[in-house]
Amino acid sequence: MPSLNLAIARLVNTGTDSFAIWVVNAPYPSGYVLRDCVWLPHLSQAWLEWQQMFAEHSRLEISPKATPKAANPLPMDFVVPTSGQTTSYSSRLMQYLGISLWNWVFDGQILNSFERSRGIAMGQHTRLRVLLEIRDPDLIALPWEIMQREPGQSAISLSQHILFSRTTSEVEPLPYLRAEQGLNILLVLGQDEQQLQLEKEAAILEQTLSNGSLVASSYSGYAPCMVTTLLQPTPQELIQQLETKAYNVLFYAGHGSPGADGGLLYLRPGMTLNGMELAQVLTHSGVKLAVFNSCWGAQPAAVSHLAMSHSSLAEVLIRQGMPAVLAMRDQIADHESHTFIQAFAAALRSRKPIDEAVAEARQKLLTTYRFNQPAWTLPILYLHPDYNGELIKSFDEGITELPETSIPGIASMLNHACLRSLSPGGRTWSLRPGVTRIGRTTDNDIVIPEPSVSKRHAEILSRNTLTGSTPVRTYYLQDLSTYGTTWVLLANVWQQIHRQEVPLQSGMQLKFGSTKSQPWEFIIENV
Repeated sequence: MPSLNLAIARLVNTGTDSFAIWVVNAPYPSGYVLRDCVWLPHLSQAWLEWQQMFAEHSRLEISPKATPKAANPLPMDFVVPTSGQTTSYSSRLMQYLGISLWNWVFDGQILNSFERSRGIAMGQHTRLRVLLEIRDPDLIALPWEIMQREPGQSAISLSQHILFSRTTSEVEPLPYLRAEQGLNILLVLGQDEQQLQLEKEAAILEQTLSNGSLVASSYSGYAPCMVTTLLQPTPQELIQQLETKAYNVLFYAGHGSPGADGGLLYLRPGMTLNGMELAQVLTHSGVKLAVFNSCWGAQPAAVSHLAMSHSSLAEVLIRQGMPAVLAMRDQIADHESHTFIQAFAAALRSRKPIDEAVAEARQKLLTTYRFNQPAWTLPILYLHPDYNGELIKSFDEGITELPETSIPGIASMLNHACLRSLSPGGRTWSLRPGVTRIGRTTDNDIVIPEPSVSKRHAEILSRNTLTGSTPVRTYYLQDLSTYGTTWVLLANVWQQIHRQEVPLQSGMQLKFGSTKSQPWEFIIENV
């Protein structure tokens, strides 16, 4: 998918209100353009009025010099609906700020680069991915997602031809991302200052995430989804869960507050976790997407109404190497968040990229709660600049696999298995029903990046049978390696198998590649 990456930074040596806007990445060589501009007073006034009308946080200023001295009426006469109907002040203010931000960013050569990039995407019958990097902390809090070219056109984050997200270039390298066929979600319910019934909240969110909708449950193209719920865990319990299970999505609902190092998540009374601490475990656990249904997740901390650099939770996580972070710019009501998450989960389960799923869910908020309400402007998505937004493989790219069971109705009665690395700090991988592929390349279900491991090294097969009326699931290891370097520990002796299929018992130890490679333990759960 063609991508256009824009960056905005303050020019500190030429005046506090001078900025540079340039194209960091473009789908054609001459698209890398730069222009200087000045932050205009009417933008500061519109931002001040936006905060007075919509924001639940204290005022954030662009800079002391840019703060308007007098409350002159905004020139919003040009924001007139084509139908001629009377519109509310909130609707006109939202359009005015959106159009003003667009005109400030997309002007001159920047607009030309955008238009040509969009034309390239249309010629390839796909969308243009636009990533915006705000390098000045005072501009982070602005709702850039509402940028709109003119009245009657969609905002940039709602466009059918554009996928919009934020990013930053000051990031740690993207960690290894395993290829996956389904969603494995860790749902964390933390402390809520309003004392809501967290058990009920957990049940609603778990049903939304795992089922999506009636359509999702009956449509075979939807990816499988597993949800594990932690209710008010300690920081140690949360970290242990992330380190021992192969989750690709973390979903947090609860209280949060802005501050340095990503602010704080309130897991339970008296126990918090800051963004930097969470970033360390997330980047090592293989989680691709972190979603925060908490206050201020995308809001920077402020001192004397001026934002602190790199202080929002979303910024801290993405800078530490997280592939994708979705957080709320301000407070969001429970019914609004449930609407968003239900649409977002359904889009993810249909194997759509994360930014496309966010766009669909944002559109759902707009149609449900109207344009002049801020709900659709609250979700803020950050993508790592090297990440394509793919959470799970698309349906067309997926590998045809064995059915979960050939005997209807017994899947829930069967045991499940996992493969656990015995190396210090090693991972645990849940095995798939049917076939689990093991090898060196990223198209395998379990990836072992060692030179002695073949690209397609081995498979673990599960087979379902009936013993009388009792369903039984058995597991087998099949070697596919080039040199037959799959090993099984039998009677305390490592035995090599080559192009063979051997039955597996819970507790058996395996090695793939060299005899000096890391050992693995095969475990059948709930036996």
